[in-house]
Amino acid sequence: MIQHRYLLGQLIKRDVLLRYRGAMFGVAWMFLSPLLMLAIFAFVFGHIFEARWPQQPDGMPFWLMLYAGLIVFNIFAETVGRAPGTVRGYPAYVKKIIFPVQILPLVPLGSALVHAAFNLLILVAALAWFGQLSLGLLLFPLLILPVLLLALGLTWFLAAWGVFIKDMNQIVPLFVQMLLFLSPVFYPVSAVPPALRPVYELNPLGAVIEASRAAILGQVIPWSNWAAALGLGIAGTLLGLAFFNHARDEFADVL
Repeated sequence: MIQHRYLLGQLIKRDVLLRYRGAMFGVAWMFLSPLLMLAIFAFVFGHIFEARWPQQPDGMPFWLMLYAGLIVFNIFAETVGRAPGTVRGYPAYVKKIIFPVQILPLVPLGSALVHAAFNLLILVAALAWFGQLSLGLLLFPLLILPVLLLALGLTWFLAAWGVFIKDMNQIVPLFVQMLLFLSPVFYPVSAVPPALRPVYELNPLGAVIEASRAAILGQVIPWSNWAAALGLGIAGTLLGLAFFNHARDEFADVL
């Protein structure tokens, strides 16, 4: 990443800009999309369902707590969801011997982080509007580290498989959609039946979402669960990279 930081930066920039090329509002959609989504959450969960979080702080809308969890999950979802086509989408680069193919899976992660930064700005503005800003927000970049590592490891793994198995483009989005409802995004872990709670605690995504939400609320962060998620993220990254490097010699022949 350090050696090829300029090349990686250009690839991420190209990836982000291509997404909005030809759109009437262009890159302004990076602000408009989260704003529209936040408005929908406020209407549906704030006025229709009138939902409340267990032990929800006074003055903190439910939909802001939901949005905070979605920021974390969307980093994982956007990165992993695009993983199977990461290498397959750049056949000309793969066939160049001097090109560092291993940085290609970093492109969707970088793009996801750009969008997450804009989402976080919207969240900070909304929290300030409701007078709920907390210094714990400063820990957000640190707290999402396990998700970044896990997403990167899975992306390396799925990018390699995506070269050989085209069905991964259909399987992975389904897996990500299932994981959305199996992670504590729309509900806290405390709402899960006690018999299933140990299973939920094995989900590193859930640990990071709970820790990030606690930081935003100014509550005690469950560092032990976060540390376990960090360990899984590191292991996932190393295993994913090892598998990618093992399979990369065959990419050019398949493509």
